[in-house]
Amino acid sequence: MPFPIVYSYADSADVAKAVAKTVIKQQNDAIKAHGTFDIAISGGSLVSVLRKGLLDHPEIDWAKWQIFFADERIVPLDHADSNYGLTKRELLDHLPVQPRVFTIDPKLVDAGAPSDKIASQYAQVLDNNLCTVSVFVDKTNSTSRTVPKFDLVLLGCGPDGHTCSLFPGHPLLNENKLTVAPIEDSPKPPPRRITLTKPVLQGAAQIAFVAEGAGKAEILKRIFDEHDVTLPSAQVNVLAHKSVLWFVNDAAIEGVNVSRHQL
Repeated sequence: MPFPIVYSYADSADVAKAVAKTVIKQQNDAIKAHGTFDIAISGGSLVSVLRKGLLDHPEIDWAKWQIFFADERIVPLDHADSNYGLTKRELLDHLPVQPRVFTIDPKLVDAGAPSDKIASQYAQVLDNNLCTVSVFVDKTNSTSRTVPKFDLVLLGCGPDGHTCSLFPGHPLLNENKLTVAPIEDSPKPPPRRITLTKPVLQGAAQIAFVAEGAGKAEILKRIFDEHDVTLPSAQVNVLAHKSVLWFVNDAAIEGVNVSRHQL
């Protein structure tokens, strides 16, 4: 099992620069391999990190990016809770060239469609637009199948250890059939969401977390010191095919017994 690699910096600006280095490497490898860069992102403070690190970076080829969302709240795209809406305001509206961006279907949202229909539609978006696939082996029944493959999945880690919209103790942690799953009872509002599932995360070429602030230190201790695999973020560490990267500031990793690196 590959071990996660933690990159720690004193300043948030340096965290953003390190994230940018990894994004550019994955971008270049992906474009060389299949002509596009397929990336899934979460919302929250991660979007601000991307803006700081990437906005004026000369090596970013935005025209070849395909941006998807690791999870999304089932709200109108211009709603304050929308991950797409946040990404548009913080990043997309400031770009010289627009990437392709794949959102949940706003018509389904406006029509009040069931969460499972919205999730199914987004799963079809992945199938139709991601350039490569990965093989997922379901150990529960010894079967295998292909799942859409991202070149990079950028995630956050909540103070409860959740990532995407996969929450501790939630049944979706055991979901192995769907690639995009609906959730009706998110413990964090809004309750209706969709989320990538663990088979898709497992198949990604690279996964990276961004976690900053002293408020993350307690949960990072549980992830790295206690190896608490009940936490979704800790589960991602052990399911990935290659080392998961963590980009943190020093405050987030204060008192955590883990090797620290810098790019």
